[in-house]
Amino acid sequence: MLIALFSLIPLGYVAYMTAATGWDTAVALIFRPRVGELLLNTVMLVVFTVPICLVLGVGGAWLVERTRLRGHRWWAVALAAPLAIPAFVNSYAWVTAVPSLEGIWSGVLIATLSYFPLVYIPAAATLGRLDPAIEQSAASLGLGPWAIFFRVVLPQLRIAMTGGALLVSLHLLAEYGAFAMIRFDTFTTAIMTQFQSTFNGTAGNMLASVLVFFCLILLLAEVRSRGNARYARIGSGAQAKPTRLPLHHYQLPSQLALLALTVLAFGLPIFFVLRWVVAGGARVWSADEFLPALLQTLAYGTVGAAATIVVGFPMAYLAVRHPSWFSKMLELSNYVTSSLPGIVVGLAFVTVSIRMVPGVYQTSGVLIAAYVLLFLPRALVNIRSGLSQAPKELDEAAQSLGKAPWCPS
Repeated sequence: MLIALFSLIPLGYVAYMTAATGWDTAVALIFRPRVGELLLNTVMLVVFTVPICLVLGVGGAWLVERTRLRGHRWWAVALAAPLAIPAFVNSYAWVTAVPSLEGIWSGVLIATLSYFPLVYIPAAATLGRLDPAIEQSAASLGLGPWAIFFRVVLPQLRIAMTGGALLVSLHLLAEYGAFAMIRFDTFTTAIMTQFQSTFNGTAGNMLASVLVFFCLILLLAEVRSRGNARYARIGSGAQAKPTRLPLHHYQLPSQLALLALTVLAFGLPIFFVLRWVVAGGARVWSADEFLPALLQTLAYGTVGAAATIVVGFPMAYLAVRHPSWFSKMLELSNYVTSSLPGIVVGLAFVTVSIRMVPGVYQTSGVLIAAYVLLFLPRALVNIRSGLSQAPKELDEAAQSLGKAPWCPS
């Protein structure tokens, strides 16, 4: 509950600013043609991008984890590598390559190439641990490979797919730089414009409130689609290793498809970044500026990642081991912040720290706290997918042998 309350600080900030604005002003700012245009752009972006990410993420995970794909270990790393490139860097590279990029389809292209690994990673982890006994049973009943995939394997990926789709949607709601580069207006680009250009915090907060409402709709859809099915093995015996299916004449097309995807999502941005670095000359590598920034980034990233895992595990454990409407509400509360632009989250922490805990204002702890809130959904989705495949009976058996619930062994 403390984690959930902490994660709702930005939401509380938006609600407070909305209430302070006044009803008449809020209605005038929200119900206007510009908001409708932004809402249409954002909805279209989510509707077009998420299904493509699901196809690429699940398809890539299945090829890597369940087929005799040559170099599958290398492809496992290559398909996750695009996450190392921020979406705005990806957009910058594509605009450099094709300066005429703009509009909805350019946004879908860049968002898909930037965010499909958010589906691939949990899907690959789930497929790697999936018990092949259910597939063998389906094959013994006369189902072919495609029927087994769609009727047996795909339903087992429901948690990974719904979680990955939710992550992609939240990133689409909060992304600014990638869409600003291609002149495609969304709620986040409009919010940033209000704060940076016109210093109109009231209008920006009203747009953020609409964004929060859209996020709540996505969360409810994710809960309904997740279901209450069990995904852990319940039978006796040891789990066998999954059988990799031969690709035969599909080997070459699969290799070419993955190569094209990797080049577009990772190779092209890296090429243009290196091109601009070379064009900038040796002065861009000045140790006085480069090394402190690099070391500080690595330090904050490491501490932020560790803190996010520590905070996320108990929440995911509660959601999987003790599912109820209350635990679901606690879990879903952590996703709201990820739909908000970073500037809104930053202003929320600045306001709260100045007014309530001035001693922590502009400290590293505040930045780490913001990191945890922004990236907690990524940890929850992946931890939840793994825990859902671990039978609860293992916990009970360990406790019957004298192990305490918190014992790591």
